Amino acid sequence: MHTELVTEPGDPTRRNEDFASVGLPACGQGGSVVVLDGVTPPPGGTGCLHSVPWFTSRLGGALTELTVSLPDVPLAEALARAIASTAAAHAETCDLSHPRTPQATVVLARWSPRSVEYLVLSDSALLLRAPDGTVTPVLDDRLARLPRALLASEEICDARARNKEGGFFTAAADPSVAARAVTGSVPRARVGALAALTDGATRWSERFREGDWTDLFTFLHKEGARALVARVRELERADARDRVFLGRSKTHDDATAVLVGL
Repeated sequence: MHTELVTEPGDPTRRNEDFASVGLPACGQGGSVVVLDGVTPPPGGTGCLHSVPWFTSRLGGALTELTVSLPDVPLAEALARAIASTAAAHAETCDLSHPRTPQATVVLARWSPRSVEYLVLSDSALLLRAPDGTVTPVLDDRLARLPRALLASEEICDARARNKEGGFFTAAADPSVAARAVTGSVPRARVGALAALTDGATRWSERFREGDWTDLFTFLHKEGARALVARVRELERADARDRVFLGRSKTHDDATAVLVGL
């Protein structure tokens, strides 16, 4: 088994809000990947005393422990438990009902000799590559399907779309959101490798159109996770003035890529 993990902040002067881990149990019979992309809050506060990196570290650490130590617990339940324990850690000091309370997108993958389970919540991505080279993306596309006008205003987005039916969902303080995630499993024999990526890394394909998901996985497999992030940074710098691809989005985003060869 081969694993590679790279995470890089979009701004070297700010803390990385992404989280990534690979858990390999001592028995050697499986493992898990956890990737979170913390949601950067707009100016105006979150009702919380803690930072987004604090939140993603807490939630990511809980998910890493749960997905490895409790292999029979479904991933959605593991996410619900991790959200609940993280919320309990700051419920007495923070307003967890605030729409911008610290939150994150989630990608989970867990493999055993029999199967590969997965969970995706919001706009990070999981790619599964079969032994014959076929790449299957596992995506939660609810955010991408929302009207642009709805996303243009943070207030309107929070009121009408964030963690709302008909909108999109992120892991924040409500454990029930775990039931909204995209989940499933495939036989282990049908997955030769997998990749988990935050949207700062999937910019290679989704924003800069360097290729499709198969092309992205091929680049990642041949060149490595660090090369993928470096190429995204090159593309961002090249588009920083005219913003043909970046539009109104931030020039550099936190970028995380995890590659696992099974």
